Amino acid sequence: MTPRLRGLLITVVVALAAGFAGVGLGKLIFDRNQHQATLHEVIHRELHLTPAQTRQIENLESAFRVRREALEMEMRAANAELASAIRDEHGYGSRVSAAVGRFHHAMGQLQTEMIQHVFAMREVLTPDQKEVFDNTVVSALTAETP
Repeated sequence: MTPRLRGLLITVVVALAAGFAGVGLGKLIFDRNQHQATLHEVIHRELHLTPAQTRQIENLESAFRVRREALEMEMRAANAELASAIRDEHGYGSRVSAAVGRFHHAMGQLQTEMIQHVFAMREVLTPDQKEVFDNTVVSALTAETP
């Protein structure tokens, strides 16, 4: 295997692993197809929020949705840039490296902001609600996927 091909394969593997990590955290919050209740469902169905809490959570969700969509768009752009660089460079060149870096930066930013969003929602809750919320987060993060 040539060094260029090896570098390209490493890049693809790293990008895929990073993508899977981002998807896992996104599924924790937004995936309604899981057998386990999503964090969103727990918040809105099981925590019995007061009207004031509901408004606060909805405001947090609206603000985060805008950021999430912007960062997802940045990741799609980075993937398109990576595809173009792979097609043109045929190896782990400077453009491939830059595109991978761009993708990782956007994905890392999304993960950071998603975790901050989770903690911001948690702050709106009562101690009893926080216990259910925390258990849901821990359960989702430690559950094995099929």
